[in-house]
Amino acid sequence: MLTIFFGDMENSVYNTAVYFKNTYEPEWFDSALAKQMVKDIDKSDVLSGECIQSPVLGQIPPERLSGGVKTLLLMLNEPDKIFNASTCGDNCAKWILKIAESKNLTINLRHLMDFGKDTKFTIVVGNSGEIVHSMKELIPVASEYLNKMKQE
Repeated sequence: MLTIFFGDMENSVYNTAVYFKNTYEPEWFDSALAKQMVKDIDKSDVLSGECIQSPVLGQIPPERLSGGVKTLLLMLNEPDKIFNASTCGDNCAKWILKIAESKNLTINLRHLMDFGKDTKFTIVVGNSGEIVHSMKELIPVASEYLNKMKQE
């Protein structure tokens, strides 16, 4: 189940790049899901938990992956923490939903992420407890909390 808190949130990990650099384990790259996310988002191949083959940069360490992939890997491997998913682009949305299929996942967003016009999902808006099942339902609820954040 995916829960999203919109706006500023205490106890969320805001700087996911620094957190990833200091906490990731090479074993995180062993799962098929991790390899699929790296391939889809960064168009790169996992050679090992310490070496990624990028078509642009050549062989790189995991710390040089995109902010979106690093944040997804944190969500996958540390589901008890709340991460700032605004470091992810919309191309990460399907992966966030995929991770939430197998575990309870709570994320923080400071923008409206596009989960897809025709995508059906179950998301709990943590600010209110409201449950939404489509972007049509999510947009007005998220906008309310994001607009409050801009006014503060």
